[in-house]
Amino acid sequence: MTDTPTLFSTLIQAAQLEALYHAESDLAIFDCRAKLGAPEWGPQAFDKGHLPAAQFLDLDQDLADPPGAQGRHPLPDIARWHAHVRTLGVTNETQVIVYDDAQGAFAARAWWMFRWLGHEAVAVLDGGMLAWSGQLSKDLVAPYPSDFERHPPLTRSIDTIALQETLEQPDQPSHHLIDARTQVRFAGLEEPIDPVAGHIPGALCLPFQDNLNSTGRWLAAPTLAARFNHLDDPVICYCGSGVTACHNILALKIAGRAEPILYPESWSGWITDPDRMITTQ
Repeated sequence: MTDTPTLFSTLIQAAQLEALYHAESDLAIFDCRAKLGAPEWGPQAFDKGHLPAAQFLDLDQDLADPPGAQGRHPLPDIARWHAHVRTLGVTNETQVIVYDDAQGAFAARAWWMFRWLGHEAVAVLDGGMLAWSGQLSKDLVAPYPSDFERHPPLTRSIDTIALQETLEQPDQPSHHLIDARTQVRFAGLEEPIDPVAGHIPGALCLPFQDNLNSTGRWLAAPTLAARFNHLDDPVICYCGSGVTACHNILALKIAGRAEPILYPESWSGWITDPDRMITTQ
């Protein structure tokens, strides 16, 4: 009789990942490093050294469609994403690990997207590359394509039309909508990326960076629960382009909350129509 493998579905510690390596588990590791405005940076960083057996997931090529009316990082077509996951060799039994060097800002997007395909066994490496004390590798993985089957999403999402209808309901509490950007961007005091500053009316500012402690590790579940305990379900999460919003979704899941809703278009998609209301208050 064999032990049932441990399922990692939110976070994994570096020591736990190392144990999976030694156990020769069915494992797929993905490097999600990226730098906004520098699409070549992530692949170059990967080539210089990555976790052993890791493959690279490109924020702009794999985890998003080209920018447009749906924002800077619209979700790719789910059928295309499903087909790509098959080329990466992921099976329905694979434990997927995602990491970056940006405190989970990009890895959380990949985490959400695997869950979008109904795959629960996906976790973010707590602390990212800085938490990994083992050797790095420059070797490239050549995976065998898999027959990964798509299952009902474990995620929830909302488009702009549905969000507008939700916000126009007079009995809908405004604090259901949370913005993962910094306070200065939320307040419209500074906007280094998008052409319009401010936020969606009725939103609350809960920056994703506050899900972490001073060392860049995720806060404990009770602490995260306290951070969000003033929010009633369902919670809708957005950010600049639907990427770091996933960080707040992961934090809410760690806290034991019901599945939050992602607004993938986020601020950069919201502002493509000048008739949509914005505020800086």
